[in-house]
Amino acid sequence: MLPLVSIVIPCYNHEDFVQDSIQSVIDQTYNNIELIIIDDGSKDNSISKIQEMVDSCEQRFVRFEFRSRPNKGLSATLNEAIKWCKGEYYSAIASDDQIFDYKTSTQVNFLENNRDYVAVFGGVQVIDENNKKLEKVISKARAYSFDDIIMNKHSLFAPTQMIRMNSIKKTGGYKPNMLIEDWYMWLLLSREGKIFNTGKVIAFYRRHDTNMTKDLKKMNSGRLEVLSFFSDSRLHVKAVNNIKWHNTYSELKYSNNKKLPNIVKLVILDPKKTSKNLIKMIFRKFL
Repeated sequence: MLPLVSIVIPCYNHEDFVQDSIQSVIDQTYNNIELIIIDDGSKDNSISKIQEMVDSCEQRFVRFEFRSRPNKGLSATLNEAIKWCKGEYYSAIASDDQIFDYKTSTQVNFLENNRDYVAVFGGVQVIDENNKKLEKVISKARAYSFDDIIMNKHSLFAPTQMIRMNSIKKTGGYKPNMLIEDWYMWLLLSREGKIFNTGKVIAFYRRHDTNMTKDLKKMNSGRLEVLSFFSDSRLHVKAVNNIKWHNTYSELKYSNNKKLPNIVKLVILDPKKTSKNLIKMIFRKFL
């Protein structure tokens, strides 16, 4: 019998998107799936939208759980779900994203045939709030080490993940109240074994106004927060400086404030990288 795959959907205020997310799991070509949905205290109509799909889920999956409760945050929700999971493999998908119908089958096949890898990822097709396709984000097929990930030289999109359940449990789970919980988890997992990106698009990543990635201040502080838990790494100081450069570059690129001070800061942090990236930015904006 094929191994059981646990797919988790944590939901929070995604009434417009959660049914598409659930349907993408229902449509998987792989049969042996348990689906666990936790609504994390949504204040919109997410719960009723999920309830409309309960019958379909109960018919489709070998096991289905839907629970709702007051808000505890994403990390707490994911940890709660992991405790309920019974599968050999684990995938989590945000309630505003979707996965391609062949994602589960292809990733199980990879992990079954590559026992030295603890997790496998892929590329994404970006969509907007109306499911309109935007750009694709794909990297070359390759493995990532802890050093790659701490230096932010990785392409690991959360909706494309599949992880060995025993590996994720060995990490101790997600850090409560952490803003960028996935990067933290990828770093922990890379200490358990190798992580691979197949380079194939296997999920839809939705871009909309409430994405946390649009909040520069939160993202910038969140990256530094993650690195603070890996101060024992020989690359810690270098990684912090790299993220400070990345944060400053993001502010320069997406904000109209402090242009000159940010350019000066970039040059001080890394003159060579600053020169190359500023030229690219100028070409994109003005040519």
